[in-house]
Amino acid sequence: MNALLEVDGLTVRLPVAGELRTVLRDVSFSLARGSTLGLVGESGSGKSMTVRTIARLLPGGADVRGGVRFDGADVFDLRTDALRSYRAKDVAMIFQDARAHTNPVRTVGDFLTEAMRTNDRMAGPAARKRAQELLAEVGIGDAERRLRQFPHELSGGLLQRVMIAAAVAARPRLVLADEPTTALDVTTQAEVMAILGRMQREYGMAMLFITHDLELAGAVCDETIVLYAGQVMERQASARLHEDPLHPYTAALVQARPEIGRRVDRLPAIPGHPTTAYEAPDGCGFAPRCRFAQEECRAGVPPLTRIGPSQTRCVRMPGLRGLTVPREYVGSEANEEVQR
Repeated sequence: MNALLEVDGLTVRLPVAGELRTVLRDVSFSLARGSTLGLVGESGSGKSMTVRTIARLLPGGADVRGGVRFDGADVFDLRTDALRSYRAKDVAMIFQDARAHTNPVRTVGDFLTEAMRTNDRMAGPAARKRAQELLAEVGIGDAERRLRQFPHELSGGLLQRVMIAAAVAARPRLVLADEPTTALDVTTQAEVMAILGRMQREYGMAMLFITHDLELAGAVCDETIVLYAGQVMERQASARLHEDPLHPYTAALVQARPEIGRRVDRLPAIPGHPTTAYEAPDGCGFAPRCRFAQEECRAGVPPLTRIGPSQTRCVRMPGLRGLTVPREYVGSEANEEVQR
């Protein structure tokens, strides 16, 4: 495979209250040039930490094991100018909350042109013209007026489009999109994703897309990775993951999503609460919440096993293949646990 990004055995521990806590455990995957890979999972599963590690945006004192290679180069070996170029030109990040990642006392024009003037040594008028072109590309009219405005004068949808324009300004080869549409209404979300998809195709960019929305991942991503407790639990083609989940956790997520054409008294829920990597027990991290767990699941961390083009981290997978999580998975015992 023509891999642009390769993540191999990535384990990350962060300093918290004087001790190192594990947030990622042996995460491995690759991303081909021009393709889109989704990262899904509950809060605390390690999605955002994965992309921040790839961008080398971890806090001081972080302990990182394993490797991240971009176009064959080890990201953790990059220094000064090479690292600056990697962040400025090769990789771009679109954050979840656009307002939290723009300077409220600087105009939209300043935000969009700063990188052009600093990294590309572009003259002010040329940078401003390019910023107007970028705004037009993301569907924002009256560009000159918008460039004079401040972030608080723009709606959430418009500001997220500005973030996309800033991200693609340098024509990066990889976009790290950390839940870029979570704070938007459904209609605006669709418009933003359409713009992002079009620009991705036009510029030939690869994208690592983080979302809580399985439906959105299925529509946007070529493949989807399911994370839990800082580990990869499953990787499949997005359409196939919805039809034939290989891991009990994935199956539970698929069943828990609401469907317009199905009326139920109560949506199924996974018993217990999400587990972070440093809280995960020995063996399979999902075992305490899994209806199908047995002693073998707690004996050791299951390996990530390849099943044709797919991967799953479940020692019981051969016997559970094709089994969707039944209604009794959220029966009285599970409901009592959730209520507690």
